[in-house]
Amino acid sequence: MRESQSSSIADIAELTGLSQDTLRWYEREGILPRVGRSASGHRRYSERERDLVLMLAALRDTGMTTEMMKEFVALLGEGAASHGRRIALLEQARVRLAAKRSEIERASTALEAKISHYEELIAAGLDCDGAPITEEMRLLQTARE
Repeated sequence: MRESQSSSIADIAELTGLSQDTLRWYEREGILPRVGRSASGHRRYSERERDLVLMLAALRDTGMTTEMMKEFVALLGEGAASHGRRIALLEQARVRLAAKRSEIERASTALEAKISHYEELIAAGLDCDGAPITEEMRLLQTARE
């Protein structure tokens, strides 16, 4: 790919949401293979490298560890023979993601219950101990700022 068709590290960072430092770190750690350089030594990402970084960003969003991502990239180099092992890594990430989703759902349910509790207290004109409140306190109760 010609340099004019390649992307800078800033372009890739903006595209993926990964910081430039993270992209450099991925390369240093071997998660991302060494990226091509321009004549001046600046990283220039080919379309293939860009697609790989997009995939890594998506894997990171699933909660996949950097070690798993490194293993996944290594498996890519093995071609079709590694499809089963890649599926196994992706299934592990799916399990982690499902657990994270469950945690978020539990936390959301707890927040909704607490919000409902306070709305019921306000509607009933009660304090947290169930005692009636004054009109002045009712006005304070409904303030959201």
